[in-house]
Amino acid sequence: MSEAGNNVFGGRLKEARLRAELSQKSLGIAAGLDASVASTRINRYELGVHKVDYPFACRLAAELSVPTAYFFTDDDALATLILLYGQASKRARARMLAAAREISSPGT
Repeated sequence: MSEAGNNVFGGRLKEARLRAELSQKSLGIAAGLDASVASTRINRYELGVHKVDYPFACRLAAELSVPTAYFFTDDDALATLILLYGQASKRARARMLAAAREISSPGT
C-alpha cells in the first residue's frame, strides 16, 4: 500500500471508529491487540505511520461493522456506496445491484 493508500486507510479507519463511538484502545483490544499496545497501534494506523495487513484490516472491519473494501477506496462517493451496501438487507442489496445494472446498461 502506498503512503497515499495508508492515509486513505487511516482516515477511513478513524471515521468508522468515531462513528462506532470506540476509543482507539477499545477498538484495538476488540480486534485482538494486547491492551498495552492497542491504542498506539490504532493511532499509528490512523496516521498512516504503519501499514495494516489485510487479515487485520478484516478484523477491524468486522469490529466496526463496515465492509473491508470501505477502508481501501480513495473515492468518497464509492466509500459511501460501500457503506450503504454493507448496511443494507439482502433484499435491498439485490435492488441496489439491479438499479446499478440498469443505470450502467448501454442505451441508458
